[in-house]
Amino acid sequence: MSEFKKLVFSGVQPTGNLHLGNYLGAIRKFVALQEGNDCIYCVVDMHALTAQLVHDDMPNQTRSIAAAFIAAGIDPEKHIVFNQSAVPQHAELAWIFNCVARIGWMNRMTQFKDKAGKDREQASLGLYAYPSLMAADILVYRGTHVPVGDDQKQHLELARDIAMKFNLDYGEHIRKAGQGIDITVGNEPVHAYFPMVEPLIDGPAPRVMSLRDGTKKMSKSDPSDLSRINLMDDEEAISKKIRKAKTDPDGLPSEVDGLKGRPEADNLVGIYAALADKTKADVLAEFGGQQFSVFKPALIELAVTVLSPITAEMRRLMADTSHIDAILRKGGERARARAEVTMKEVRDIVGFLY
Repeated sequence: MSEFKKLVFSGVQPTGNLHLGNYLGAIRKFVALQEGNDCIYCVVDMHALTAQLVHDDMPNQTRSIAAAFIAAGIDPEKHIVFNQSAVPQHAELAWIFNCVARIGWMNRMTQFKDKAGKDREQASLGLYAYPSLMAADILVYRGTHVPVGDDQKQHLELARDIAMKFNLDYGEHIRKAGQGIDITVGNEPVHAYFPMVEPLIDGPAPRVMSLRDGTKKMSKSDPSDLSRINLMDDEEAISKKIRKAKTDPDGLPSEVDGLKGRPEADNLVGIYAALADKTKADVLAEFGGQQFSVFKPALIELAVTVLSPITAEMRRLMADTSHIDAILRKGGERARARAEVTMKEVRDIVGFLY
């Protein structure tokens, strides 16, 4: 093998209801990436413990993410859909990576600071170390590409740092084991076992904000259900939430520059553009000068048209979970087989007897 085979990996945590922001920012990209790529899509249930230790509904939360993947158009036969805890090699490689990663690297992770808040001494070790598990999630399959948003770029850089340090520290062991590929990182030749993971950024990702506050991201954890459109919302709920979405008294501008300083207007135009696969300029060319009393019904109609088939399929799948369970079980078996190939080689490289 003269180069790493391209493989796309990504995962979604089973914490709270999936919403429009998750669909437009991630799941729709996952569907598009199926064309011409080998893809592995994971429900990262082990990561969910860092947000909340005890989950009363973890099984159904896990199923609902998988149902969203399938309903949106991911093919679990051509690609792999599974839940992370079904593949113990993730945790095994994460421990090795915990020993590769440096404390200074982890201290720079801004998401830990944000999520831990002021009382960091009470935060879990899992929350602190989870970027190491994220690196293992990708690299246990020797994944080469990950679709990422802005909030995950730093973690991807850490995965590259971990891969590079492993490759350098174990360079001679990698050669002796007959593994690895000669690559160049910067100007430095490296005999690498793990690839340098690359982010997949396909144009500007739609940044979907709260329907109640255009300065905050749409979030599963927002206490107000009116702040988000859940993928399981019916037509009535979607209509109500968009009608009640915060706006300002002015009409829509004719140019994109006119949205500056108007976060709620910008958000609703952005949602319409993303759902319609258009630019904001296209949307304003159609609705510029109109009041929100005209624009909101058009947005409701579009949102219902796009989301209703996904919602209906998710509801069907969740009504009888045996099909989802079978998909996850088969996906777990396929993922374990791939991950074990990597771990056998890593154990040899590290020097573990087994």
